[in-house]
Amino acid sequence: MTRKILVVEDEIFVATEIEHVIEDMGHEPVGIAPDERTALALAPSAEVALVDLNLQDGPTGIRIGHTLAQDHGITVLFMTANPSQLGEGVPGTVGVMPKPVTDHELRAIVAYAVARRDAAEATPPKRLQLFDWAATG
Repeated sequence: MTRKILVVEDEIFVATEIEHVIEDMGHEPVGIAPDERTALALAPSAEVALVDLNLQDGPTGIRIGHTLAQDHGITVLFMTANPSQLGEGVPGTVGVMPKPVTDHELRAIVAYAVARRDAAEATPPKRLQLFDWAATG
């Protein structure tokens, strides 16, 4: 099933590469959000979100991920070079993938997030760190 995926990332080259992979996998990118304002504006169109932590407006990724998951029911996976900033995780979100991410890992992350959205059986990618509440849900 095709899913609508939001990319919350302020590095434009990284974000466009993620969008390309999303399209190549048959999903629909709903946009690139380099900051909180844009992420929340695009949220009503998204089902899945890949969220970086440090964006154009500062370290807003944790708050964005929480809001997308809790207020909008979006399946959220974090992708960041700073996974330790998440501590034990963010309630309602799935997990975090440390950057840098290979093309193969990115495809696996997208596939896993979509499977979680669809409540389907899926094996998490090797380097994906699931949050405790996400491992059982």
